[in-house]
Amino acid sequence: MSKQNQTLEEFINSLPEEERIVLTLYFVGRYSIEEISAKIGAPERSVKAVLSSGRMRMSSAFNFPQGS
Repeated sequence: MSKQNQTLEEFINSLPEEERIVLTLYFVGRYSIEEISAKIGAPERSVKAVLSSGRMRMSSAFNFPQGS
């Protein structure tokens, strides 16, 4: 496993469970917000909020530029 993959895996594992699940389903599983909402039984607005929080956390952790 490369250092970059190990770092990403450590980051993902450090997230709160709900955030980890939502980010994994969205970015790895390529599920839509609607599909994630149905799968985890949460309103779409909650899924969007978790994605937003996760993106910000990821941007900070990996020094990615944040979108406008």
